[in-house]
Amino acid sequence: MTTILVVEDTASEQDLIISYLVEGGYSVISANNGQDALKKIEEKRPDVVITDLVMPGMSGLELCRSLKKNQDTKNVPIVACTSKNQELDKLWGMKQGIDVYVTKPFSREDILRAVRSVA
Repeated sequence: MTTILVVEDTASEQDLIISYLVEGGYSVISANNGQDALKKIEEKRPDVVITDLVMPGMSGLELCRSLKKNQDTKNVPIVACTSKNQELDKLWGMKQGIDVYVTKPFSREDILRAVRSVA
């Protein structure tokens, strides 16, 4: 079963993404910020990471850069799920290693389509 790590600091959005993924048949682990995500990734290597970009402490882009420069995690696909929806935001995110960019507000199908495209 595909395991997905959801990194989101807003509890209601984290719960919504998790419910969509569980309904879609995925195993889900979660983290509230980038540093927590790095610990979870060490414990259980997820197949895909879905991360918000704007979070306290370590941002989603910092998390992305950290994962991409680590030999053990550089190939883990990353889905950004964020309200940052300008073209420049998307281009910058892709340069940091984001594979798929989903903007908020999102639908169940937006999340599942993004995961299916990389999992």
